[in-house]
Amino acid sequence: MSDESINPQTSTEDTSEIPIPPPSFEFLTLSIKTQAEVHMGLLHFGEEKDRPAPDERLTRHTIDMLAMLKEKTKGNLTLEEQLLIDNSLTELRFRFVQVFSGKSS
Repeated sequence: MSDESINPQTSTEDTSEIPIPPPSFEFLTLSIKTQAEVHMGLLHFGEEKDRPAPDERLTRHTIDMLAMLKEKTKGNLTLEEQLLIDNSLTELRFRFVQVFSGKSS
């Protein structure tokens, strides 16, 4: 697969589709954070009656993935990127305790 075939800017697909943001550390961090928020039940797209129950196991795994990303990129981030991942992890861990407190692990 060539770089052109995976680059959204060089795609020959219909340009009326919703644009895809360029890959970046910020986008990756926010994508993982959003996944954790969905697993906790903080975000839901659809009918309220279809809202799934919070999933502690998937939430923990997703937060751990973000923590691993932080560890693997240590020393290679801009100040803004470091603050984004640090603040995202702090917020997710706080919300995890709020959502799952009182439940057994």
